[in-house]
Amino acid sequence: MQTLKFESSWDKTISAKDRQKIEHVFKNTSISKHTSIEFTPLWQAVNYKGELLVTVLVQNFSKHPQSFHNKKLRYAEDNEMVAEHLFTLPALVIEPETSMPWTFIFPAESLRQPMFKTGYLELI
Repeated sequence: MQTLKFESSWDKTISAKDRQKIEHVFKNTSISKHTSIEFTPLWQAVNYKGELLVTVLVQNFSKHPQSFHNKKLRYAEDNEMVAEHLFTLPALVIEPETSMPWTFIFPAESLRQPMFKTGYLELI
């Protein structure tokens, strides 16, 4: 059975409104026919450095922990690539059958112009 987990720094700082949204999304997406990793979009923004922040619910439906060491991720909107970056995140390990919110930060130089339409993140 899939469980929702918040990384400790998220658990301490997340607003009640954002926590409710994440819990709502989790309840509606925590059952999958896949047995791998899925990224459920939550929100995206561009920060003052011009970096793209893509917040997703990382859902590990497998029976094995998933880490992000040298994993290339692509963010796309309307099937058009907006950003692509190689991530090594030692702090991010998603336990089996666990979902966890996370924000992936794409450097400004990897970014094409986002339209802020409904986008998606994919592992490539």
